[in-house]
Amino acid sequence: MAAHSQIPKDRYIGFAYLLITSIGWGLNWPVIKVVLRDWPPLFARGSAGLVAAMVLAALAALRGQRLSLPSGVLGRLGAASMLNVFAWMGFSTIAMVWLTVSEGALLVYTMPIWAMLFAWAIRGERPSLAGFAAVVLGGLGLLVLLAGGQITATTGKLPGVLLALASAVLFAFSTLIFRSPLPIPPLTLTAWQVGLACVPMVLLGVVIERPNLHALTGPGWAAMGYMAAVPMGLCYLCWFAALRRVPPSTAALTTLLTPLVGVFSAAVILPEPLGLRELSALVLILVSVSLAIRRG
Repeated sequence: MAAHSQIPKDRYIGFAYLLITSIGWGLNWPVIKVVLRDWPPLFARGSAGLVAAMVLAALAALRGQRLSLPSGVLGRLGAASMLNVFAWMGFSTIAMVWLTVSEGALLVYTMPIWAMLFAWAIRGERPSLAGFAAVVLGGLGLLVLLAGGQITATTGKLPGVLLALASAVLFAFSTLIFRSPLPIPPLTLTAWQVGLACVPMVLLGVVIERPNLHALTGPGWAAMGYMAAVPMGLCYLCWFAALRRVPPSTAALTTLLTPLVGVFSAAVILPEPLGLRELSALVLILVSVSLAIRRG
């Protein structure tokens, strides 16, 4: 009886961790827009990521995880870092220069749909009926989001659209080619991936963007602190803790709250428009992504 009563309790704790993770990641979308008022995207996101990587490495050491890497994994780890972190965080942050939070978050969170299409094209894993429905609904959602907002080259938003989609597509591709896990503990792995990706992000930011280090205002400092501490620190810890208590498929579905939180919080914090177009696209894309995740 004790064992049976313990299972629901663990599940509830796991869902609590997932809720913290999804809210923390979701709030990061409008926070990024606050930072971009003062600092350019690559330098800002890379700097926050480096701080987060050092904090994660310290936490890994405190938990007794080895920070040294096994032999023969550096090449694969570096490639995964470029696709999972540099493209994911870097491209999506640059995209926010042109896009609203609702546009950026919904475009980026189409990655499960792209992963399903890659699995079909490369591995021959033909989608089920639900998978085809996911593609159709996702396409409709993007059509509503983009055509309704007249996102074309003439509006100046096309670079943001392409960067956000590239972020989603490259992340999805990485899930296909890096399916077998690296023999590295989770916190250590995350610290290495974030660190390896954020070093070139900062260097490129310094060389290309030439940031004014004194331009960061009070709200900008607060936003930078949030970016480093919450989405890449607290949320990763909660994510790993949740995965010990709930199935990965359940955890993946719960993260659909992230773009939902991002869109609604941006309407309050920034504020950004939240009308019928955004809400319709949100529903279509979230249903599409949930079908793609369930299929996976």
